Amino acid sequence: MAVPTLGKWSLGACQLGAGGSQRAARSAEARSRFVEGSIVRIFMENFLTYDVCEVRPGPNLNMIVGANGTGKSSIVCAICLGLAGKPSFIGRADKVGLFVKQGCLKGVVEIELSKTPDNIIITREIQVVNNTSAWFINRKPTTLKTVEEQIAALNIQVDNLCQFLPQDKVGEFAKLSKIELLEATEKSIGPPEMYQFHCELKNFREKERELENLCKDKTNSLEKMKQRIERYKQDVERYHERKRHLDLIEMLERKRPWVEYENVRQQHEEVKQRRDQAKEELKNLKEMQSPVTKKIQETEEYFKSLDMKIRDKAAEIKDISQKCKQKQDALEMKDKQIEEIHQALRMKKDEEMDRQRKIHNTHKMIEDWKNELNTMAVSENLQPETDAVNNELKKLQEERARIDSDISDLKAEKMNQERENKRIIDRLGQLNNIMNMKEENLKGRFQDTHSALLWLRKNKDKFKKKVCEPMMLEINVKDNRHAKYVENHISASDMRAFVFESQEDMEMFLVEMRDRQKLRVNAVCAPAASCAESLSSRPIEELHRYGFFSYLRELFDAPHPVMSYLCSQYRVHDVPVGTEKTRNMIERVIQETELKHIYTAEEKYIVKVSTYTNLRLSTNTSLRAAQFLTSSVDTDERRHLENQQQDINNTLKSLDMRLTTLFERQKYLERRDNELRQRKKELLERGNRRRQLESKIGVKYDSLRQLEQDAINLEKESQQANVKIKEINSQKARLVTELMHLIKTCVSLNILKADLVLQSTTVAAEKNRLESEYKAASAQLRAAEQQFRELDDRKRVLTENCKELLKKARQVCKLSPDQHLPKEFQTAFQALPTTLEEIDAFLNEEKTRASCFTGLNASVVEEYHKQTQEIQQLTEYLEEKKNELDSYKQNISQVKERWLNPLKKLIEQINEKFSNFFSSMQCVGEVDLHVENEEEYDKYGIRIRVKFHSSTELHELTPYHQSGGEKSVSTMLYLMALQELNRCPFRVVDEINQGMDPMNERRVFEMVVKTACKESTSQYFFITPKLLQNLTYNDKMTVLFVYNGPFMLEANKWNLKAFCRRRRRLGRMDEQ
Repeated sequence: MAVPTLGKWSLGACQLGAGGSQRAARSAEARSRFVEGSIVRIFMENFLTYDVCEVRPGPNLNMIVGANGTGKSSIVCAICLGLAGKPSFIGRADKVGLFVKQGCLKGVVEIELSKTPDNIIITREIQVVNNTSAWFINRKPTTLKTVEEQIAALNIQVDNLCQFLPQDKVGEFAKLSKIELLEATEKSIGPPEMYQFHCELKNFREKERELENLCKDKTNSLEKMKQRIERYKQDVERYHERKRHLDLIEMLERKRPWVEYENVRQQHEEVKQRRDQAKEELKNLKEMQSPVTKKIQETEEYFKSLDMKIRDKAAEIKDISQKCKQKQDALEMKDKQIEEIHQALRMKKDEEMDRQRKIHNTHKMIEDWKNELNTMAVSENLQPETDAVNNELKKLQEERARIDSDISDLKAEKMNQERENKRIIDRLGQLNNIMNMKEENLKGRFQDTHSALLWLRKNKDKFKKKVCEPMMLEINVKDNRHAKYVENHISASDMRAFVFESQEDMEMFLVEMRDRQKLRVNAVCAPAASCAESLSSRPIEELHRYGFFSYLRELFDAPHPVMSYLCSQYRVHDVPVGTEKTRNMIERVIQETELKHIYTAEEKYIVKVSTYTNLRLSTNTSLRAAQFLTSSVDTDERRHLENQQQDINNTLKSLDMRLTTLFERQKYLERRDNELRQRKKELLERGNRRRQLESKIGVKYDSLRQLEQDAINLEKESQQANVKIKEINSQKARLVTELMHLIKTCVSLNILKADLVLQSTTVAAEKNRLESEYKAASAQLRAAEQQFRELDDRKRVLTENCKELLKKARQVCKLSPDQHLPKEFQTAFQALPTTLEEIDAFLNEEKTRASCFTGLNASVVEEYHKQTQEIQQLTEYLEEKKNELDSYKQNISQVKERWLNPLKKLIEQINEKFSNFFSSMQCVGEVDLHVENEEEYDKYGIRIRVKFHSSTELHELTPYHQSGGEKSVSTMLYLMALQELNRCPFRVVDEINQGMDPMNERRVFEMVVKTACKESTSQYFFITPKLLQNLTYNDKMTVLFVYNGPFMLEANKWNLKAFCRRRRRLGRMDEQ
């Protein structure tokens, strides 16, 4: 076996050794056996596990052996990365900088490849900082593209699994699809043009499909266009028919305004003639009316003079009538004065009779009072009884004042209590609103739980012991900021659970809810022995230095059963809550406090002790935001308010009772006071009656004397009245004489006025007759003027109409103002109707016919011509594409023949070798070309079918059907079948024998040695962590051993000859 030359090592790095008896240096003869492109030397510096290492493989089979983790696969990585391979293909890392040894900033990989006349050295320097690489060829800087071109020229394909199979990609070979395996095989062992032909065929076929689809689409489009143009042809014919109708309509519309113009012109001539006649008639009427007007003016003046005289006489009559009225008023005034005198006398008589009656009544009253006074006994002594009544009244008043004061005080106190009660009710309402918010939150999130809650509130009497509502309603966090700790500690299912003190009550509740009402509710039972007062394991003061400020239980209030359950189930009495300070020193807290649950400002820690290592393991999670307990009620405040409310209600009841008693006493005292006052009044009246009678009698005597002094002399008053009446009658006689004279004057004036009125009436009649005649003549004149104006206006309108119609007719015919109607129009007009009615009827008929041709316009003709042109273009384009398609089919046929025949021969050779390898292992294996559709060249693939047991059938090699060892054997034998056919310079297979059983591994190894050590085969790298004993080796093999450890010799101190001598000496000692 050949022995590689060793490179330099640094202490602690891996070393390479070789067994055999040959010398370390290769001769020129051995170097000449290298296939062009095979690897002559591999140099690594600061690469993965190596500090500095140089590997010189042999030209045939190279066995790289070493324990797991020593660095065998690092050599494979160096080959891949040194030959421009991508890190992702190796499967170890995605960045090339990760392949540099840890702690170093730069790594180097250098690969020397065999080439005539001089070898080529490719160097790659890898920078960790920016994850870049620098490339060199024969120590000269170059680019990655140049390196890839050089490697491709040597037919090296590190991304082809048929040539380069790293450890992490061994399993992927069996996962290659038939299509991928064919492409990999073509690239690996086929002629250079084979894969190129395959790609051309796929491209040609893709183009062919595209052209076929294109031709099909264009043919369909062409057919549709032909069908569409047939429809357009009919539309074009209809369009021309419609055009003829439209032309006739246009000519009719041109003639119509000329006919209208002629009609209006004739009307204008007729109106002008009638207007001139009306003008002459109007002139004659005006001449006849002038004498009548003059006579009417003279009559009007005479009538006005008579009217003025009548008005003068009327004024004189009015003045005398006014004087008569004054005299009549004076006579009426004198009559009133006489009546007033008589009225005054009658009043004096009534007044005297009334005085006599009052005197009589006063004498009678005095007589009655004297009789009563004579019959009244001597006054008795009523003073003791009056004093007793006064004293009792005084006491009643004092007691009433005291009761009024007490009532006022009690009312003030009641008002204060009611005001305080209202404040408490408002505050309780606010607290109840918070509870309602919590209940609404429960209803929105857990409808079933809310339904159960409503049922519980109506049926609490059915339970033996206390039942608490869902915990999220019962728990009240003292500070809303601490709600998140409670919610993160208590599970969501328990937050909506009902808490029972009796197991029997809970079971009855769950049967009702879950079985009968089909509600999903949770319920828990508080422990029989209360845990609500459980003590924590240590005082919270001991934990203050770690940032803890309270235990969880102190952060909220809850009913006794709920608190007992939480202490028992969640140990809320022993779970501390800390701050950010706790978070900053959490490791120390975990180690020193031995707490199992810890809360910091924003995190929850759970600490467990491993049963194996006895180490403390902690997990932390971020605290969720509170959802249920953010609205909290201060239960102490609520309890205090409810107690206050109860005390106030009791006080109000007591005050109402006291006020009722006082009001009853007040009513009694008021009633007694009225009784005493009535008694006192009666006593006072009994004592004062005699004095009152005597006083009244004296007063009446005084008034009687006054009445007797006021006597009236009726005879004297009557004489005075007669004297006044006689004087007034004399004045009345003078007034009557004056009134008679005025009446005579007024009568004579009225006679004169009547004569003037008769004259005025005669003149007015004459005037009215003349005015009637004038009015009739004026009406005839106005009618004549009106007729003249109407005819004149009609003439002007017709003149304007004629101008407009003539202008319109010229515009319709597109004539200038001084241009005459062309002869062609006159000729065309002669063939058309001559009246407007006939023209309109003909026009409507033609428009109706034209309207039958709907949806047609000039674009139809344009579209018809356009479609015709497009059909011609599409026909030419389709013919061109069909010729192109025929050309592609011819090219496909030629390329297919040049590709498929060599491919079949190649696969037959692979199948022959693959089958022979399997036969030697008493198994069956076949390789064939898998074709689904001969025309689908992208679906061609290589199918591997194997049979490892005589009792089974041949099965296709898949990632799932065969075992791991069977897949490894199949992969290895397929690669060996490619070995002699391979045109690639080297092949790398990393730890493919791991899944094989010993028998298959031995057989495969023998085949590898036999195949890879032939003269004509390319270089082969076989990496394995172990070898079976008593294997068959070949002198052309090179075995590379990889060791590592702190006690390895440096490369320059390694002496192969001394090692061999020592090994032989130890062998002889073993034999002895």
